[in-house]
Amino acid sequence: MSTTRQYELVYVLTPESSDEQVAEMHAQIEQIVQRFNGTIDKTENWGRRKLAYEIGHHREGNYVVETISGSGELMKEIDRRLRVLDTVIRHLVVRVDEELRVAERTRDARKATQARRRTARGLPPEPQPGEGRGDNMDQDDDRGDRYDRGDRYGDKYEVQR
Repeated sequence: MSTTRQYELVYVLTPESSDEQVAEMHAQIEQIVQRFNGTIDKTENWGRRKLAYEIGHHREGNYVVETISGSGELMKEIDRRLRVLDTVIRHLVVRVDEELRVAERTRDARKATQARRRTARGLPPEPQPGEGRGDNMDQDDDRGDRYDRGDRYGDKYEVQR
């Protein structure tokens, strides 16, 4: 059973790797994807960035993120290949189609609940233009600001009693 799923592949190359080596790594992954009848949907080269922690005496690395549609066998092969390459410091494969599907289901459930509540109140199921909150309502919203505690913020916000 070969189902097409969507994955995100993140790999970090050594900081000494040149742009040609990054392009060569991308070409290798592209060949594997084509051989397994997958597709590369998006590639982002984030460039050289500082690592969160030192990995093998490296403090920086070249980050590349690729979104790939394909089978689990494809991702197993990519994972196997990236493990043996010396230029790859770290890599991570994450399946993202399940999260997208859950988010879509949640969004649909919220819309259905909103429509049900609106019809129960005698309103049309969908909000009409100009109805509800405006886009700049949140700018003046100061809930969560705790300036009423003068002792924490000094004399500037001292409460008058």
